[in-house]
Amino acid sequence: MSTLAESYDAFLLDLDGTVYLGGEPIEHVAPALVIAKEQGARSVFVTNNASRPPEEVAAALSAMGVQAEPDDVLTSPQAAAVMLADRHPAGTKVLVVGAPWLVQSVTDVGLVPVHLATDEPAAVVQGHSPETGWRQLAEACIALRTGADWVACNVDSTLPTDRGLLPGNGAMVAALVAATGLQPRVAGKPARPLMDTAVRLVGAKRPLVVGDRLDTDIAGAVAAEEPSLLVLSGVSTAADLLAADPTERPTFLAFDLRGLVDESRAVQIPGDDAPADQSVWSVTVDEKTLILASTNKPAAQETNGAVPDSAALQALAALTAAAWAADLSAVRSADPRAAAALTRCGLAEAIARI
Repeated sequence: MSTLAESYDAFLLDLDGTVYLGGEPIEHVAPALVIAKEQGARSVFVTNNASRPPEEVAAALSAMGVQAEPDDVLTSPQAAAVMLADRHPAGTKVLVVGAPWLVQSVTDVGLVPVHLATDEPAAVVQGHSPETGWRQLAEACIALRTGADWVACNVDSTLPTDRGLLPGNGAMVAALVAATGLQPRVAGKPARPLMDTAVRLVGAKRPLVVGDRLDTDIAGAVAAEEPSLLVLSGVSTAADLLAADPTERPTFLAFDLRGLVDESRAVQIPGDDAPADQSVWSVTVDEKTLILASTNKPAAQETNGAVPDSAALQALAALTAAAWAADLSAVRSADPRAAAALTRCGLAEAIARI
């Protein structure tokens, strides 16, 4: 069996919750990405962040011990600029609401950034900037009401900071939606353009989207019709996974990025391409509850009631396939080993409620 790094030629990696958490690198990430490169897969860091250029993102990653060059980073302003350039000829004026990096991204594709509606822009592009206020939104509003094209870098309603969640670009976009009744084209996740641009950037033939959020990373992969890996190191939980909408369902599961390079630490969710293996775990339905049962005796290395990560992932994959097929998410265990597997996956509270 091959590792994911041997099966795919590029990983389109989310950052916060996947590579780092709260400004600190997630354990095992740096060595896993080094091994992934040795096994033939390039890492591309794909972020909705609209305020930091690739040089800053790469420098921050390098400071964490994660190998990264500016060419390994793709931001939503770059994808937004590509969207504009695909529709408008070089030299077209674009009203920019956002940070200097967004201005530079527009310039880099041959368009002309402006800041006033009186400059008669053919398009408006909007990304996050702490400097955005009423005056900037007013200029954009006037331009949009005259028929300007509108691209938003992302529609993230909140922005995580060390002070908590603050208004994100989506909150500012919502203000213009309310004022104009219009809707922007969107570059960032979960929309497709950012993923498509990343694939074009590296010329990937077999990309794999990797992230911790079902509603952005995995939804973006589904929209782009690309396979994906959900890592349980950030926002989305195993309980979220069981209840995932069809537009937010990953192909593979792992607890962290070691799943990219260790075949025992990633598992494919059973489906048409990967039938369920009942030799390790079985899942049955009792009324409105999924019941997980172990079909194997505990391995010799299983002590103190714990199960290896590989076994826990297999259990979660089997449960996930059953949950999606039956449209159920309540779970309970049929035996102590199954209970241990659910606990390792963070589903102990779900067990307790049943």
